Amino acid sequence: MSEQEKRFLEVVDLRKGFGEGDTRQEVLRGVDFTVAKGEFCVLLGPSGSGKSTLLNIIGGIDRCDGGYISISGEKLADLNEKSLTMYRRKHLGYVFQLYNLIPNLNVKENIEVGAYLSDHPLEIDDLLRTLGLYEHRYKLPNQLSGGQQQRVSIGRAIVKNPDILLCDEPTGALDYTTSKEILKLIEDINRKYGNTVIMVTHNVAIRRMADHVIRLRDGRVLQEEHNDSRISATELDW
Repeated sequence: MSEQEKRFLEVVDLRKGFGEGDTRQEVLRGVDFTVAKGEFCVLLGPSGSGKSTLLNIIGGIDRCDGGYISISGEKLADLNEKSLTMYRRKHLGYVFQLYNLIPNLNVKENIEVGAYLSDHPLEIDDLLRTLGLYEHRYKLPNQLSGGQQQRVSIGRAIVKNPDILLCDEPTGALDYTTSKEILKLIEDINRKYGNTVIMVTHNVAIRRMADHVIRLRDGRVLQEEHNDSRISATELDW
C-alpha cells in the first residue's frame, strides 16, 4: 500500500461547536486521525461523544469550524458548494438508521436510484444477489422486513461504487439477529468491493470486526486501536 493510500482520509485538528455565547457547546475539540484506503474503521463512543457530527463533516453534510479533512489529498474546505455536491454524489455512500426508501418503488428501482448518480455503478443484479435480495427485487418496501429494508438502503448506497461508505448506527433499529446479518453484509461488501467503510456505533462488540477503531469521548480521540486479525461479524456477541 502506498503512503497516499495509507493516508487516504486525513482528519486534522477538527473542531466543531453549536450555539453562541454562553449557550455554545463544543462538540469536536481537535480530532486527529487517518484512515487507509479500503479500511473498515469504527468510530466508537457514547451518545454525545461527537461521532455522528464527525461523520456528517466527513460526508460533507456539515462544515467544521477549524482544522480540516482531506480525501486523497483534497481538502473538503477548499470545495465550493457545487464541487462539494459532486463530491458527495460521486464518492460517498450513506447508510443511516432510518431507511428512507421511496415507498412506491420496488427493491430494484430503489437501488437503481443510487446507480443513476454514478458514472461507474456496480452491476445491479449481481449486487442484489450479494444483498440476498434478488428474489425480492420486485417487492415494495412495505412488503419487506426491517432487515430487508436496511439491505435495500445499503444497496442504494453501495451501487454507486463509492470510495467511502458512511454508516451511522446502521443496526440501531434492528434486533440482535438481524443486526448481525447487516453487519456481516457490510463486512462482505468491504471485502468484495474494497470500499473504505466508516461506521459510527456505541456497541463496543462491533470493534472486533474492524481494522481500525477510534474511541471518542467528549469530542476528543480517547484511544486508537488497530486489529491485526478481524473476527467475522458472525462471531460477535453482545
